[in-house]
Amino acid sequence: METRAPYALIGLFVVAAVAAVFGFVYWLHNTGSLTERAVYRVRYENTVSGMLVGAAVLFNGIRVGEVTDLKLDSQNPRQVMATVAVATGTPVRADTKASIDFQGLTGVAVVTLNGGEPQSPLLVAGGEIPPVLVADPMAGQNMTQAARSVLQRLDVVVAENSVALKSTIDNLSTFSDALARNSNRVDGIIAGLERMTGGGAAAAAVVVYDLTAPRAFPPAAKPPQAQLTIAEPAALLLFDSQKILVRPQTLDHPTFETARWSDSLPKLIQAKILQSFENSKYLAAVARPGDGLNSDYQLLIEIRSFEIATAPEMAAVVELSAKILGENGRIKDSRIFRSTLPAKITDAAAAASALNEAFGNVAKELVIWTAGAV
Repeated sequence: METRAPYALIGLFVVAAVAAVFGFVYWLHNTGSLTERAVYRVRYENTVSGMLVGAAVLFNGIRVGEVTDLKLDSQNPRQVMATVAVATGTPVRADTKASIDFQGLTGVAVVTLNGGEPQSPLLVAGGEIPPVLVADPMAGQNMTQAARSVLQRLDVVVAENSVALKSTIDNLSTFSDALARNSNRVDGIIAGLERMTGGGAAAAAVVVYDLTAPRAFPPAAKPPQAQLTIAEPAALLLFDSQKILVRPQTLDHPTFETARWSDSLPKLIQAKILQSFENSKYLAAVARPGDGLNSDYQLLIEIRSFEIATAPEMAAVVELSAKILGENGRIKDSRIFRSTLPAKITDAAAAASALNEAFGNVAKELVIWTAGAV
């Protein structure tokens, strides 16, 4: 009996020691080491999948404590209450935000506490009921759940707007068909924008051509006495340009995109007819309306044709209509002058030369007729 007593005492001591170690470990695990801790509760509105008792608590990324308890709310099964113990110096304030983060390759869940304004009051722990922090409603949702939620909302939006989406797709199809049909025009517009902004290929150099006023006139039949004012010729918008006009334009005949007259056609014709009258010396004076000349007569001119005609044959055609007005504003005389010079025109220089010759014929006839009428 005496021999067995020491063994029973030793066994009792071993059991007590093991119980003490387990108790210490349990205390250490649940109260957060030997230092004093502040206890808070964090309420989550959704799942806290992956979080375990003992999970770390991070404040602005720094570990400050552990999760000591996890419980479901019996009144609201969607809510989870996590009890956390953190170091007493942790600045947990009323506006501190709580959430869940996942760390490492294994995705271990941790409680995260972030920020708070300096003027916000501190949450004081130590009472019977720990202060409660409400976590972000989206906290705890993993990427799959978030994507599923977004897709569900997107599916609802698509279902509610299916008619409008179908109409939009139909309109896009119609627009793309229109673009395909007018692709050449779109290319032309883009090329024009590139030229306007200085981009794209360098534009070809513009060549400028001028008209020549005739100089050779028959001698005057009477001494020059009348004074004449020559107004700027009237013209359709088609002729009020510096371009050398080709009509009708076909693929079989050239166009002269880089050729220009030295001025707009009405101003150029006015200037050259005025020079023609000066060269003839048939009148005492000739001027433009703005020159201040108190004239006896006024010459009104209309440009009816000034172009390269391609049908029925290629020719330079110049046609001017002229009216002479007296001092009383009544028409003294009127006449149409026309010159057609058939020619094989292959480039802008040949076109300008042919039109210049036709204009010379018309201008000479116009000067002689006007001098005789006044």
